[in-house]
Amino acid sequence: FPCLGACLNEVPRSYAPLAAAAAPALRVAPPMMQMGGVSPVGSVGVSPVGAAAGGVVPSRGPSAVDAPILVQGGSLRTWSYRSPSVEQVQVVLSTEGRPLDADIELWHGPDNTPCKMRVYVENGQLRPFSAVIETPRGPNTVAIRNVGQLEFPFAANVVADTVDQPTMECLTASATIQGGALRTYPFDPSVDSVQVLLKTDGRPLNARIELLQGPNNNKQVIELYTEDGADRPFLCFLETPGSGNVVRVVNTAPVEFPMTAGVVPHSINNDFSSGAVMGGDVVIGGDVGW
Repeated sequence: FPCLGACLNEVPRSYAPLAAAAAPALRVAPPMMQMGGVSPVGSVGVSPVGAAAGGVVPSRGPSAVDAPILVQGGSLRTWSYRSPSVEQVQVVLSTEGRPLDADIELWHGPDNTPCKMRVYVENGQLRPFSAVIETPRGPNTVAIRNVGQLEFPFAANVVADTVDQPTMECLTASATIQGGALRTYPFDPSVDSVQVLLKTDGRPLNARIELLQGPNNNKQVIELYTEDGADRPFLCFLETPGSGNVVRVVNTAPVEFPMTAGVVPHSINNDFSSGAVMGGDVVIGGDVGW
């Protein structure tokens, strides 16, 4: 049919541009979905392994290691350590000058709290709380709850790489405190901080540590419980600025559960002046100026 073939080959002039434009489009390969900026394997300009592709730049930098976390009143924060190599952690709590009231617990498995304490500090800036908690046989979780009001937040920091250790003087100066008994340790005004080490022979440990400055004036109180005082001894550092500081350690357990306590100076200010200052702290039992 020659007439039919001629009719099919003839295209009206009005449709010629559309046909010319559509003809190349039919020969274009279909697009392939690719990650932006990533070249195919074997081509030039392949980005190295681990490099950011597609021009994506992280909006945040790496988080600071062991940075203090603000714990608002009534809230709870936890620090988990899955590695069994972490055998000790140090907890540091501080405020901007307001009171500090916190609950600290060590979680070791479900429904198992081998160590817990209640901490009260009158001024968290002048006397920050610092204690070392034993965490053998991980995983372990340290839970810190701010039991104060919403107006009293505090900064919490838990570190596991740099933990303070008791001095040899503290280890050798341990004295036995029977159940229900107490012992007081007065300190000179030149002592800036005190270290307290409590332990038992394997029995539970129940104690209360008080920092007094003046008669019945509690500046810091720690109520402590540990299920095994030999496996999990308690070490804390108390700031003792000013004069008239007395550390009182009370064994709140029955008489069948004695404990040993070592309370010695941790840091001493050798430049401390013994003279009284107008408007300063009262020197108890001193005859300065007479």
